[in-house]
Amino acid sequence: MFNLIPIIIMKVNVHAVNFNIDKKLVDFIDERMTKLEKYYDKVVSSDAFLKVENISEKENKIVELKVLVPGDDFIVKKQSKTFEEAADLAVESLERLLVKRKEKLRAHS
Repeated sequence: MFNLIPIIIMKVNVHAVNFNIDKKLVDFIDERMTKLEKYYDKVVSSDAFLKVENISEKENKIVELKVLVPGDDFIVKKQSKTFEEAADLAVESLERLLVKRKEKLRAHS
């Protein structure tokens, strides 16, 4: 007899605002955000919004990540030269927030 353990894989919705996004970038964001489950396994949903600011600065790529967990939602916005770099920075911030949330819940239980 096998004990089957359901594995829920976090669904990441990637939204490109006013431009077409390539599959490589979608996969990159999806891969980075899926790693967040290591830090907090109760993620309800997650969204990534990618925007390009029409400014003269080189750091005009914006990634805004939104993660919903029971009782809370976290939004992190980072701006950089590339979407990949901005996504990495945003995911690192979310990791810290989720770890903090998990520790807070542990302390109260």
